[in-house]
Amino acid sequence: MALQTTEVAISEEAYLRGEPGSEIKHEYIDGHVYAMGGAGKQHNRLTATLGGEFRNHLKGKPCDAYQADFRVKVGAKYFYPDVVVECDSEYGNEDYTETPIMLVEVTSDSTEKFDRTYKLEVYKTIPSLREYVIVAQNRARVDVYKRDGLQWGLTTYRLGDTILFESIGLTLTVEEIYDRVDNEDMREYLRK
Repeated sequence: MALQTTEVAISEEAYLRGEPGSEIKHEYIDGHVYAMGGAGKQHNRLTATLGGEFRNHLKGKPCDAYQADFRVKVGAKYFYPDVVVECDSEYGNEDYTETPIMLVEVTSDSTEKFDRTYKLEVYKTIPSLREYVIVAQNRARVDVYKRDGLQWGLTTYRLGDTILFESIGLTLTVEEIYDRVDNEDMREYLRK
């Protein structure tokens, strides 16, 4: 989780006024503002690969993919997922969406627990959300939570597996997602 930057709760309106001019991105949770840390090469490679693959696949379709600087609003909470896919971008707010169909978080040591627990539970309350994807950067592992009616199922993918992102009809291999990522799993895979 990010570093809390407000001791005293602030209003949603104050957060929304201050965020556009800020040099640092902040998430807003229950009246508190949390500064987001910077991302390293591996994180950026994973985000760029997924965002690029999604955008290319969605070209000419009513959906679009956004990376890093586009917020998701859930009630009075605002988050910056690493990749957001939404299908009604013409009608939404320019700075955030309330109707994503897929969210992707690339984990780091400091965010993994928060992404897999708190964010998972909050994101599952978004009526439009069909898939929540958690991508580990220190190993080749992709967890895909998919909504099936009122239930959510989890499938974990590793090297050698193929993932169907059902919400957008795109298939990628785990190897494609981790292309040029340097972690122990990929080093071992490339030695074979």
